[in-house]
Amino acid sequence: MGLLDGLLGHGSDLAAGEVDQQLAGVLAPGESVRVAFKVIRDLMVFTDRRLILVDRQGMTGRKVEYLTVPYRAITAFSVETAGSFDMDSELKIWVSGRPDPIQRTLKRGADILGIQQAIAGSLK
Repeated sequence: MGLLDGLLGHGSDLAAGEVDQQLAGVLAPGESVRVAFKVIRDLMVFTDRRLILVDRQGMTGRKVEYLTVPYRAITAFSVETAGSFDMDSELKIWVSGRPDPIQRTLKRGADILGIQQAIAGSLK
């Protein structure tokens, strides 16, 4: 991920093995990562069971908030792909009990199909 992308908050794909190390103790036994993105210091992880949003706070990033969204709580989602002049993609996820969607910006080339498959394949 380039410096400009990081400063703008654009997410980039992460390898599942790298995410497994960062989420040691957070993932349940047998839970596997499908798709993951990094936005500066924060993570957005789609597992086979849930969506995990990791928010590193403060100057050192030692304070960490983990938001878990079970797929059954997702009521709708939208993905806007990058266009000719728009260099990034946008993801919006509506969760029951929250009036506003969870929004993330992803850089061009992010695994948009993987996101859609991770969410759609897990919605029941």
